[in-house]
Amino acid sequence: MEQPHINHTWICFKKSPIHGCGGFARIEIPAGTRIIEYVGERIDKCESARRCELNNSYIFTVDDSFDLDGNVGWNLARFVNHSCAPNCDAEWIDGQIWIVANRLIRAGEEITYDYGYDLDDYASYPCHCGGPDCVGYIVAAELARFVRKRA
Repeated sequence: MEQPHINHTWICFKKSPIHGCGGFARIEIPAGTRIIEYVGERIDKCESARRCELNNSYIFTVDDSFDLDGNVGWNLARFVNHSCAPNCDAEWIDGQIWIVANRLIRAGEEITYDYGYDLDDYASYPCHCGGPDCVGYIVAAELARFVRKRA
């Protein structure tokens, strides 16, 4: 079991108005801060496809051969919710996936990032972020204009 890098100074987890449980800033977090590492089981593409067919939405692409299944008990980053106006980005840094602040995050603010979903079955993934420019579905920011045209 891979232990994630979590700085509990930055983040706590509690009920979210977006969805289920969410991560929240304990204190003000400066832009560029690595808040929490997204960890999980390293799986090949065939296994990834199988798990996706079973509606596992915690899978990150690692490279052309492998993915990371974050649907494991030791991955608290799986509770960080999607937003159409995220305050963080998921970044590949030194072989690890980090949730990194893309702007100053105020104490008490929910920590979010863009899940980057494609257009396949987008209607099955409604977004409840509540942002003024919410697309209504969890899709990558660069695909939002296509979803808005279809709605």
